Amino acid sequence: MTSDRPAPPPSDTPPSEDRSGIDWEARFQADDAPWERQGLHPALIDWLDSGVLKPGQTVLTPGCGRSQEPAYLAQHGLSVIATDIAPSAIAWQKARFDSAGVTAQAFETDALAWRPETPVDVLYEQTFLCAIHPQKREDYEAMAHASLKPGGLFLALFMQKSERGGPPYGCGLNAMRALFTEDRWRWPEADPRPYPHGGLNDKAELGMVLTQL
Repeated sequence: MTSDRPAPPPSDTPPSEDRSGIDWEARFQADDAPWERQGLHPALIDWLDSGVLKPGQTVLTPGCGRSQEPAYLAQHGLSVIATDIAPSAIAWQKARFDSAGVTAQAFETDALAWRPETPVDVLYEQTFLCAIHPQKREDYEAMAHASLKPGGLFLALFMQKSERGGPPYGCGLNAMRALFTEDRWRWPEADPRPYPHGGLNDKAELGMVLTQL
């Protein structure tokens, strides 16, 4: 009998360690996650108010960590799927769903390798792309493209950071255009809106909506 579950890591590798060698569970346990915002992302509020996000949509939040957005989206009538490799992050999300009285799905898995059974309407990027090593960004793009239905929306929040290293890693627009190519994604014509990140010395995340082709 075959299984779609990912193969277990080698015995000397922490289960929550990704392919870049970061033990995400240890980072969360140590509260060493500076990319996490305290509170809801203002971009999400804007996208709800403008109707980009609306009840009835299915939304995937990969690498969800301990973000508040999954439960909030479920409270607003969206069908939510959250994924993360860290057990405590998924336990946190499930507890949040219970306390909010909402039904949503949360999977402990390699978020770059996992695919939904049915492609989703929206992928909400909440500091996952900037957290993974740049060598893994092609895996991220492949995950995002495969997870969305044709015409699905990628709600991007690209971290702007000039310093080298990470996480978080900078996601400059030139690099993002080279990653999310125009033969697979339609970019918006409007300029991106900057959202300063208070936990990262007000470094801007550039919010924009890309469409899967």
